[in-house]
Amino acid sequence: MFDYLIVGAGFAGSVIAERLASQKNAKVLVVEKRNHIGGNCYDYKDENNILIHKYGPHLFHTNNKEVVDYLSNFTDWDIYSHEVLAYIDGKKVPIPFNFNTLYEVFPLLKAKALEEKLLKYYDYNSKVPILELKKTTDKDLQFLADFIYEKIFLNYTAKQWGMKPEEMDGAVTARVPVFIGRDNRYFNDSYQMIPKNGYTSMINSMLDHKNIKIMLNTDFKEICELKEKDFYLFGSKFDGKVIYTGQIDELFEYKFGELPYRSVDMKFETVEKEFYQEKATVNYPNDYDFTRITEFKHIHPTNSPKTTILKEYPQEYIIGQNTPYYPIFTNENQEKYSKYLEHSQEFKSLVMVGRLAEYKYYDMDDIVERALEVFEKEVR
Repeated sequence: MFDYLIVGAGFAGSVIAERLASQKNAKVLVVEKRNHIGGNCYDYKDENNILIHKYGPHLFHTNNKEVVDYLSNFTDWDIYSHEVLAYIDGKKVPIPFNFNTLYEVFPLLKAKALEEKLLKYYDYNSKVPILELKKTTDKDLQFLADFIYEKIFLNYTAKQWGMKPEEMDGAVTARVPVFIGRDNRYFNDSYQMIPKNGYTSMINSMLDHKNIKIMLNTDFKEICELKEKDFYLFGSKFDGKVIYTGQIDELFEYKFGELPYRSVDMKFETVEKEFYQEKATVNYPNDYDFTRITEFKHIHPTNSPKTTILKEYPQEYIIGQNTPYYPIFTNENQEKYSKYLEHSQEFKSLVMVGRLAEYKYYDMDDIVERALEVFEKEVR
């Protein structure tokens, strides 16, 4: 009845489902445990007629034209450059920390001296990970590195991840570098935009194909069983391929132990004013229990006398109680994941793809690129 079973209707599963249905004329069953498609990119209009992102702000940015061209088959775009402020010592300043921030937080002569030092050691418009800057032997830059580390990174990382930056994988701390320049945009990619009608609309267009059947509110294990090395779908042996985008440890009954994640308690609020803050996102590294506030009217302009904001409170992921958002990158966790990966390779009909299945942080463009690659190399 079906040639492929895809577990999860987020970006990874939806892209592969669309490619299989449209390019191979394959019959695809997409199973999703939530009551909606789109994964963590799911968005919808709230009671204020504002398009909000249920699982936190998702801002599309990429240098990959192939990804843009592919997604443009399913959506029109609005150009959008994301800017973020950080609340530091009672003042909102641009981040990533750049030359504009420098002049906001230091007296003019001190800022000018630090700018000259940065340009002596680093190229203009380059990015420097904070932990790299902390290794400098220049006393002025040591002072700057300590200031940025303590005011922007240390407490934010402790709230977001429950650990110090030094305990994290370098790929995580490098995501918000020090920027040697005056560009206030949070991202520097060539393409920065959002789907005109939202992510859910775009993914719905992907999945709108006669060969694709979607089952929402359905746990994978309600309809599929793993016996030895074979999958059984609706009680019968399944001869097609299974593309799995869920948690790899859950698939294998946590046989090597749980893979830890960070979760976030998303608190939406309606504010009785046209706008709440200056930019879409303001980070709070050192004050309050939440990490940031996002105001969605900045992302999706809407005529409304009210506005909707989102406060994010990071928390430990607990199975069955909240949503796994971010894999926690430590050597111990990577070793545990490697055991699951090795075990998964014993199943010839199984393909693992996505943040949860690969225990890896993917931006949206990265996961689209990865899904297209998997389609070309592993499931065609």
